[in-house]
Order: sequence, then structure tokens, then C-alpha cells
Amino acid sequence: MPENTLPENTPSEGAVPAGDSAVNPAGEGSADNTPPRLLGPAQVRSLAERLGVTPTKKLGQNFVHDPNTVRKIIRLADVKAGQNVLEIGPGLGSLTLGLTEVGARVTAVEIDDRLASWLPETVAHHQPDAQLSVVHSDALAVESLPTPPELLVANLPYNVSVPILMHLLESFPSITGGLVMVQQEVGERIQAAPNSKIYGAPSAKAAWYGRWTIAGSVSRKIFWPVPGVDSVLVGFQKYEQPLGSEEERQLTFELINAAFANRRKMLRQSLQTAVSPEHSSTERVTELLKRTNIAETARAENLNVTEYLAIARAILEH
Repeated sequence: MPENTLPENTPSEGAVPAGDSAVNPAGEGSADNTPPRLLGPAQVRSLAERLGVTPTKKLGQNFVHDPNTVRKIIRLADVKAGQNVLEIGPGLGSLTLGLTEVGARVTAVEIDDRLASWLPETVAHHQPDAQLSVVHSDALAVESLPTPPELLVANLPYNVSVPILMHLLESFPSITGGLVMVQQEVGERIQAAPNSKIYGAPSAKAAWYGRWTIAGSVSRKIFWPVPGVDSVLVGFQKYEQPLGSEEERQLTFELINAAFANRRKMLRQSLQTAVSPEHSSTERVTELLKRTNIAETARAENLNVTEYLAIARAILEH
């Protein structure tokens, strides 16, 4: 098994044999009623049953139930005691408990009202000394948090993972890095380089913020229910200084959107919708490309984010 491949059927620390009769507020526990520090398969299913929670595809809910995987995620994310960590979609609390176990101060954003209301009790039962704040909200609507986050560590809802990621990076500049679990195809696109088939708008926009790498793969079997897609862990480290101003970022992203909306077309055609109305002509775009030393025959996938930024600056100068 490759070093960064997470286990499929590793014995789970915190899992309780099916025949164990000891019960605690969060589900099964040890024979002496001492709850495990993390949730295993038995605790996850028992807790979901108690809350009447059925994972829904609409909310992208697939709950992690392997403590060994959780601890490996925490290690790869390099989470330290005392750090302010933002988690999106904590669900039943598997990853949350992994974060609090190492002493992180966690802010968890949860859209499901039952899960949001129960999470503090679950965490307090398993780890009475944990530091946790829960925000009941759609992650795409969050504009403020109790504490400025330093790290983002999350099992992102797969159906909206990229929009959530972009929203958080835009809204919370205090985030310096992190590790997110996403669908494999999405993860590969996020960290893709120019001139590749999978390089797209998410790749170029992610590159605005920092460096991205695939940190490891994740077995489907560590989730409940088992998803129909493979997953990866994507790590990122933000640049110490932004590539440009907020005005430049917004225009750069508009250019990226326009270019990839018509990725088969040359930029002299696809970028016309992203420049001001009085300049929306092939001639004007060609002039901008020449000024920035970009071939007028180039297509969306040929440019890196700094080249899109150069075009944005050329537009703003006139």
C-alpha cells in the first residue's frame, strides 16, 4: 500500500464490538462506560439512529467512521494545539473529535439543524476538555466566524466542494493553509497545471491563493454510506502576500470564467465578454494579448493565473 493511501479495513480505535451492551449518550462505549476519544463505525451508526439522521445525497453527506483515517488526516494537515481550525460539514463529529483531540480550537459550520444542535453534546461527552464553536449555517452564506480561522480542515460536501472552497478563501484571508477531502476528480482538477486536459477554472482560481498538492487518497470504505466515487486529500499553503489587489482578483476571475466558458475558442474570442462594453471586440482583446506577450491563438488552458492577472492589469490601466 502506498504511503499516502489511507486504509480500507484498518481496525478502528474507538470501534465497539457489536455485542457490547454498554451504552452512553453518544452510542456504544467501553464496558466501564468510558467513551472512546473518537467515533468508530458502531458509534457513528448508533448516533445517526438516535438522531434520526439518514445521510442525504442532496447535502453531500458521507460520514467518516474510521479513527485511524481521521488521525492520519490530522497528521497530514499538521494541526497543532491551540490553532484555530475551521471545519465545514462536521456531520456526526468524527473529524471534529480528531481536531479537538490534538488541542485545536475548532469552529464547525453545519447546515443540518439536528447535527448542528447535537454536535456540542457529542464532543463534550467524548472529550470534555474540547474547545468547539458550532455555527448553524450554509457554508456558502457564512461571512463571519467567532474566531478568525488559521487552518481549513474538512470533509467537504462533494456536490458543492469547489464553490465552498473558493468562498472561504475569499471571505477569510486569515486562513493560511489546510487540508480538504474532496472527490478525486475534483481534487485533481484543483491542483492541475496549465496545458493539461483537467486544468480548468477551479485550477486557475485556486492558484491565485497558493500552492496545492494531492496529499493522499482515501478508501471508499471509511465512509458511511459508501460513496460511488473515489476521494483524495488536497493540501494547500497560501502565499504570504496576495498576487494582486481585490479589484484585480475579481477581474482576473471574470477573465478565467469567460475563457473556460468557451475553452475551445481562442482567447481573442472567448475573452470579449469579460472586457468593458466599449472594448468588447476581437481587435481590443488581441491588442491586450499583445501588450501582455500572450499569443492571440492561445486558449484558456494555456494560461496560468499570473498571465490572466497580467491581462486584468492591462484592462484596468486603460
